[in-house]
Amino acid sequence: QVQLVESGGGLVQPGGSLKLSCAASRSIKSIYAMGWYRQAPGKQRELVATITNDGGANSYDSVKGRFTASRDNAKNTVYLQMNSLKPEDTAVYYCNRAPPTGNMAWGQGTQVTVSS
Repeated sequence: QVQLVESGGGLVQPGGSLKLSCAASRSIKSIYAMGWYRQAPGKQRELVATITNDGGANSYDSVKGRFTASRDNAKNTVYLQMNSLKPEDTAVYYCNRAPPTGNMAWGQGTQVTVSS
């Protein structure tokens, strides 16, 4: 089973930027779409951005236009560039297939805290 390790989170001020990384233990080039998800305390995990093998990037709902997913299949790594961060973006961020199929285990996630 592919193992996922997210990194790059931290504390950032409102309006700031962060770039998250998600390293997979095996090749992801056969996976058409990878996604970034987040889970805030007391809330369900939600999809925030996706990236396909042909470079199609989408972001959703409240992060649309501020977050951009990308991928480097040669490095088995997916990225999430987050700009104009808001306190409501505070959450643990994860990557996985989009949509998740259950055969790729969730990683430990990386904490993003947006606060002054």
